[in-house]
Amino acid sequence: MKKPTTDSPVTFLKADNPKNAFLRLSDEDNVGVALRPINAGEALDGIVAIDAIPKGHKIALAPVGRGEKILKYAQLIGYASETIEAGTHVHSHNLEFRNTEQDYEFSIDLNEPKLVADADRRTFSGFKRADGRCGTRNYLAVVSSVNCSATAARCIADEFNSTTLAGYPNIDGVVAFTHSTGCGLADTGDGFDNLQRVLKGFALHPNVAGVLIVGLGCEVSQVQSLVEHYGLERGPLLKTMNIQSTGGHQKTVEVGRQLIRDMLDEANSESRVSCPASELMLALQCGGSDAWSGITANPALGYAADLLVQQGGTAVLAETPEVYGAEHLLTRRAANPEIGQALIDRIEWWEQYVEKNGGSMDNNPSPGNKLGGLTTILEKSLGAVAKGGSHTLNGVYRYADRIETRGFVFMDTPGYDPASITGEVAGGCNLVAFTTGRGSTYGCKPSPSIKIATNSDMYNRMQDDMDINAGRIVNDGASIAEVGSEIFEYLLAIASGQPSLSERHGIGDNEFIPWQIGATM
Repeated sequence: MKKPTTDSPVTFLKADNPKNAFLRLSDEDNVGVALRPINAGEALDGIVAIDAIPKGHKIALAPVGRGEKILKYAQLIGYASETIEAGTHVHSHNLEFRNTEQDYEFSIDLNEPKLVADADRRTFSGFKRADGRCGTRNYLAVVSSVNCSATAARCIADEFNSTTLAGYPNIDGVVAFTHSTGCGLADTGDGFDNLQRVLKGFALHPNVAGVLIVGLGCEVSQVQSLVEHYGLERGPLLKTMNIQSTGGHQKTVEVGRQLIRDMLDEANSESRVSCPASELMLALQCGGSDAWSGITANPALGYAADLLVQQGGTAVLAETPEVYGAEHLLTRRAANPEIGQALIDRIEWWEQYVEKNGGSMDNNPSPGNKLGGLTTILEKSLGAVAKGGSHTLNGVYRYADRIETRGFVFMDTPGYDPASITGEVAGGCNLVAFTTGRGSTYGCKPSPSIKIATNSDMYNRMQDDMDINAGRIVNDGASIAEVGSEIFEYLLAIASGQPSLSERHGIGDNEFIPWQIGATM
């Protein structure tokens, strides 16, 4: 079984040269990716364009019979729904999705990282916590156990703006983590467990110095049961309260603000110290993907993830519906068959979950993904897994489980970016790297998020939001290694306190979205 190309073959781009009109990613591929808009009737390198081909979209490089496979990255991305002639635009109108039937292989492409010698390990300036973990930020958190206490939590946190915290330079902010659930759900099962793990994960996150958990009092998601189940220890930097027992909304806000004030001095006493890069845990994410995601930004991020793993750090791939059709590449990298099977079990769960809810695994790609040239989830997934680099897969985790295995691991999450990253951060990720082709402006408190543009057109249009331009791989001939190293160095700077662009814009207060499963009752 041939693996996708891991480095970009693009070293030049002259739009007026017919030989450079499209990119063929593998000799086995029967489609190419248009490097520029191609006009109908235009004579290209060996073929004539039958249709106009938008930039980033696929052009048939050879005739394909109805029902035959369409290959990109030397992998299946779908089947021809009609006879396709060379030079034809290949997209949703003539390329169909079918559920995958993989013949899985386990643990045959193992690539154990060559760890950097201790003397040569990189460091960052972070916050050393009592449990040994290191934070990249120093927040105080106000967490609502239920939507009914969300407004109170926000009112408490909003008291502490930049002016109020002017005398506390080591505190990055007071942030409210509120959500739309916590009651009207079963007190057992996946939905309840997901929420409880998320709340616990944020309360104990290395980027959080202190936390106040605010409940209503009568909800299913009880504060006391959360504290008891996970052994949370109340103290100066972990406080809890309920609106009903405190005496109502206004009293809760007043008391809650005082509880946060009482934490300020101790939280501010934390200062940045030298921490090993091995304490970085990076959430790998893509959103608003396009045809360039799997060619530029995702492989470059994968290279950066490999560099982090070689430092002894952790890189976390997620979005299970967006590895569908490419999971066979990950099972080959699983450290043992049990880890590979754990991933397949999650894939099969998703197939059943989607079918039960009247959907299809191919409901993804989104309309924006398709405008950017992606046609099927198989095509999108092949590009998405490139974020995971090349090293051995060391673990598969449930949503929001605390990640305790170093190296490259996977977390089961939805493809919906805020819900996915909420789970990764709850698992311990203290950095987020987010590739985007259409232009997501996502931010994430308490973990800083960097945005990596897949193409230069979008980067130039949205420079205020894009931290790094991986489009240089196509436009300027930069290598995957060059851009990947740039990402890695930038992550170290962000971890040390340099604000990401989303942080400069104040984005990240509304992106806390626990994954909800099950009936609302």
